[in-house]
Amino acid sequence: MLVKFYGTRGSIPVCEPEYQIFGGNTPSILVRSNGIIGILDAGTGIRNLGIDLINCNDDACKRIFMLFSHFHWDHIQGFPFFQPAYDPSKQLIIATSGKEKKLDNFKEILQNQMREEYFPIPMEQMGAKMRFTRIEGEEFKSRKFNVKSIRHTHPGGAHSFRIEADGKSMVYATDIEHVNGIDKNIVEFSRDVDLLIHEAHYTEEELIHRKGWGHSSWEQALEVAEKANAGQLIITHHNPDHNDDFLQDVERKCKERFGNVCLAREKMEIEL
Repeated sequence: MLVKFYGTRGSIPVCEPEYQIFGGNTPSILVRSNGIIGILDAGTGIRNLGIDLINCNDDACKRIFMLFSHFHWDHIQGFPFFQPAYDPSKQLIIATSGKEKKLDNFKEILQNQMREEYFPIPMEQMGAKMRFTRIEGEEFKSRKFNVKSIRHTHPGGAHSFRIEADGKSMVYATDIEHVNGIDKNIVEFSRDVDLLIHEAHYTEEELIHRKGWGHSSWEQALEVAEKANAGQLIITHHNPDHNDDFLQDVERKCKERFGNVCLAREKMEIEL
């Protein structure tokens, strides 16, 4: 299983010189295993991800699975700039998880940001074959991979995903708030996972003034990894107010506590 980060920033993209080490694009992650191409979220990082897939000659790149943790703008704003969506030879299977009534037609969420007031090309004219589906249960199984989901605390709701393929496992837990202590369900969901990707938008000091905003601290991410016995922890969804110097200091503190941890950087690859 190959995991590659194309967007590591939360809330809004940043491009100043002091944000180049960890990257300034909003969330998008490529997961590749057993000839399957999967994408987690479609922040601005999906633009570069799409360029790489357009240049891919592998048959696997013709059928792309896209999975959304939720639909806040920083997780969907890159979709109109995803080049494979304009290629008639490509098929996109676009999925989300949950039973909420508001998700009955989540296609409209992506369509609305491409209305003529906002974007020159409507989604219907993009070109690729698109199929929209919703995973209503907690697990989706196929011959080549399994996807499990669990709802966690975030304004408007969000889901964490556990992907198991080729004998390896990863958990993607972003935009998650731990209320009254670490969420025990997330710990069990991440139990013995090979790779835990957990957001850390705030520090513990910042969280004091951000209760109800739907995010975690790096200290909480470490605690989830420790309690779940995760093999490796990657911290992502960096605050746009946290520059490279700040994040390098956070990473140093994380490494003092947990052996196999780092902060996500754009174009960073993890092979399990």
